[in-house]
Amino acid sequence: MYLQYYLEELGYLNIPDFLVKYLKTPSLLRLKKVGYFCGMDYASKHVYNFREYISRYDHSLTVSLLVYKLTKNKVATIAGLFHDIATPCFSHVIDYMNEDYEKQESTEEYTEEILRGDEYLQKCLKEDNINIDEIIDFKRHTIVDNDRPKVCADRIDGVILTGIGWTKNISKEDIKNIVDDMHIYKNENNEDEIGFESSSIAKKVIEVSNSIDVYCHSQEDNYMMQLLAKITKYTIEKEYITYDELYSYNEEELFNLFKEKEDKELKSLIYNFENVPKEEIPRTELQNVKMRKLNPIVDGKRI
Repeated sequence: MYLQYYLEELGYLNIPDFLVKYLKTPSLLRLKKVGYFCGMDYASKHVYNFREYISRYDHSLTVSLLVYKLTKNKVATIAGLFHDIATPCFSHVIDYMNEDYEKQESTEEYTEEILRGDEYLQKCLKEDNINIDEIIDFKRHTIVDNDRPKVCADRIDGVILTGIGWTKNISKEDIKNIVDDMHIYKNENNEDEIGFESSSIAKKVIEVSNSIDVYCHSQEDNYMMQLLAKITKYTIEKEYITYDELYSYNEEELFNLFKEKEDKELKSLIYNFENVPKEEIPRTELQNVKMRKLNPIVDGKRI
């Protein structure tokens, strides 16, 4: 499995001791059943054919291991682990539902509430004498997250995971080469930023990122993301669920709840979502869908 290979390249078999207890955090464990591909694991197999299941928990773990591998910074590593804690069921589908197509950050407002409400996490942070504000404001750690087209752990990990699971244009050799080639540089803003030592590796990352951008702007993906957004919005309007419950259920629970409802319109929407042939998807164009462009640093210089 490609994901397991990637984890091993990041040092998962020798995971740092301090990180182990944080992997048991209840709010983090929910993300094991929140898919990385925005609920499309439940969509029509005529449209999506993922290589393997990847969860938001997996992404959180790989980001944190990547940060640790590059920095050995304990606080930044933990911030990386919890950077996606406010991911609702169906992830960016909820941004689509909120009409946040461009930044796709409308759900991040729940980060502080979730982290402060997790008593187990609070206990761990107190034991390690870490201020929770360092974790809540994960964007203060530029290695964890920064603005496009710069490169950070969240962004490069997304390229690798999506290349593994969806676009399928990253090999195991590519994974090893990318992980081994990454380095921290000071960018033009005197911030720490992940870059690459060789231009060939940077070009491969850009190639994969550009292919992901094509997939995410395809009429098939636009239609399916909008359709699941419509289904979710419908269930909230019908009061089958509340908006807040998107952050407490996992996707399996929520999708099963949708399917159990004796509601003809909802059943019709779900049937279409699960079965629509690719060739029958209507032309769907959305304005201002996020562009996934990268302009990495190579050997100390922005290319």
